[in-house]
Amino acid sequence: MSDMRIIGLAGWSGSGKTTLVTKLIPCFLARGIKVSTLKHAHHGFDLDTPGKDSFMHRAAGATEVIISSGRRWAILHELREEPEWDLPHLVAKMSPVDLVLVEGFKRDAFPKLEIHRIANGKPLIHPEDPHIVAVASDSTVPDAKVPVVDLNNIDAIADLLLKHAVAIATVAAS
Repeated sequence: MSDMRIIGLAGWSGSGKTTLVTKLIPCFLARGIKVSTLKHAHHGFDLDTPGKDSFMHRAAGATEVIISSGRRWAILHELREEPEWDLPHLVAKMSPVDLVLVEGFKRDAFPKLEIHRIANGKPLIHPEDPHIVAVASDSTVPDAKVPVVDLNNIDAIADLLLKHAVAIATVAAS
């Protein structure tokens, strides 16, 4: 875990964070960089199907259910009445990789690239968030106090993310 680095992608809903992440992953893999992602969901979500055994195990009250096959495994952890886990605790559950891309957690204190689309009609998160290290936009950002990169220039965005990614330990310590 000590060599793992982390960087976030922050932006308003509809800015294209997920689309960008799905373009960045193959770019990093082509560079020999092993990547994992961590996505924050604002609402409840379910990865299981009603009627399946694992769903019934959770419904019966199991705190964790591990589902395993020859191709993948997953742990479903029910918080029940516990508070939502923070970023450091979630990252601690991850297997070691070179880079963790975090989508969401935009209010947390770690370096983030802001994704901004002019058509979204939303204000910039930068410069209000001092943890925004750069902005990827589909338009010019004349008042930016951080580097601005074209939202379609995946290689340049990957370079910026690698430049500003920090060791996991620094996020856990904040």
